[in-house]
Amino acid sequence: MGGERLKRVEIMDTTLRDGEQTSGVSFMPHEKLVIARALLQQLNVDRIEVASARVSDGEKEAVRRICDWARRHDRLGSVEVLGFVDGHASVDWILEAGGRQLNLLCKGSRRHCEEQLKKTPEQHIADIQTVLSYARERGVGVNLYLEDWSNGMKSSPEYVFTLVDALRDSGIQRFMLPDTLGILNPLDLISYMRRMVKRYPSLHFDFHAHNDYDLAISNVLAAVLAGCRGIHTSVNGLGERAGNAPLASVQAILKDHMQAQTNIDESRLNEVSRLVESYSGIAIPQNQPITGGNVFTQVAGVHADGDNKGRLYQNDLIPERFGRKREYALGKNSGKANILRNLEELGLELTPEQTRRVTERIIELGDKKELVTQEDLPFIVNDVLKHATIDERVTLESYVVNTSYGLRPIASVKLNVNGIVYEETATGDGQYDAFVRCIRHIYRDKLGRKFPWLSNYNVSIPPGGRTDALVQTIIEWQFEGHTYRTHALDADQTEAAIKATIKLLNIIEDNY
Repeated sequence: MGGERLKRVEIMDTTLRDGEQTSGVSFMPHEKLVIARALLQQLNVDRIEVASARVSDGEKEAVRRICDWARRHDRLGSVEVLGFVDGHASVDWILEAGGRQLNLLCKGSRRHCEEQLKKTPEQHIADIQTVLSYARERGVGVNLYLEDWSNGMKSSPEYVFTLVDALRDSGIQRFMLPDTLGILNPLDLISYMRRMVKRYPSLHFDFHAHNDYDLAISNVLAAVLAGCRGIHTSVNGLGERAGNAPLASVQAILKDHMQAQTNIDESRLNEVSRLVESYSGIAIPQNQPITGGNVFTQVAGVHADGDNKGRLYQNDLIPERFGRKREYALGKNSGKANILRNLEELGLELTPEQTRRVTERIIELGDKKELVTQEDLPFIVNDVLKHATIDERVTLESYVVNTSYGLRPIASVKLNVNGIVYEETATGDGQYDAFVRCIRHIYRDKLGRKFPWLSNYNVSIPPGGRTDALVQTIIEWQFEGHTYRTHALDADQTEAAIKATIKLLNIIEDNY
């Protein structure tokens, strides 16, 4: 590459259209609006594809809300809707919803044209031109999807060229080349994309990857290398079958491996990823690059030791780039360096002998498949060393939670804070919510203090557990500009959550 910087690569995110084709995913109109705003305002993607035309009234309402917002913020040209070769129907639908950009889906392989549409290439081209002519009359911009383009280039490249030759001067803004069935490898893609770019140097080509062979990211790299000017992504890689190219990974690989420029604000990637995780109900794998829960966690003690001596086990994927931070796991593979890094972050100083005993205890817990977090460390230190490294200044004297048909759950709590017992009763949307409301009332109304904000809540079977074993509850809190994660195990989900909450209160009380 000779050290030269590539031209800017345009990012079109299709989480709200292709991503919604993930099995079991269906966004409500207000959820689509929130995600659209996050993509355009927070991440600053160039374009978003938000729906397919003529699907449902709910889909039209979602597009209408997004377009209304985008118009007020001068981003309407960034909002695109998938439409079909159907005369006036898709164009009219988009206009009725307030949109101005059509992503027209045509057939990019001879087989799709002749076997699915039962038409000749000439007939299909004529139908496409009818839609293009009507869109121009109505002031609607058009990008053209060549569906099944990858198979078209494999088996009928003359068909692809015939199609593009006929449409290249029709006012199409972008020709979008999808690997619809995820069949390409990077070597084939470089060959096909270079043929397109060489034959049509003045046209703008987008590439739309699918991950069936786990090659979506590699193919994105190949497409940009071959001269493609736009890439399609989805947040968390959502999409049909094996999904699309994940936005976070695309951004990292373009910047770090291609020295390409995009408009993406990397620092918001993790935040938007969690938003889409929440609305989609599709959990982010713990080892998902950039956004997975474990990808910035060093487990082996030798890695922590190397980081202490010069960041020897770190690459360009610095967690702070993406609004995250590096962590050092506590478990059977933890060495003294891991323990020291965590103790240092907590402000705890131990002698070498004390550190050795704490390390042995953590390894013992790890052998039993116990999950040890940084927030547990003060309690482990206290247990092992038998002194008040951290006092239980907050204890739960008693509590009752009730639920019944037709009534909101109710909780009654007796909480001891620094030797004074407080009682409170509250209702909530669930048993744990009712319990938290009691605690919040005690802190705000009786102690006159702020209470943490619960930002994430996860319940799972502990690693290696069975369906009838203990449940593990991990809760993430935001308090005074810091993030805390506490966890607990119990046979009852609510009881585990309550234990995790009391842990948090003791951590905060120790710092108060």
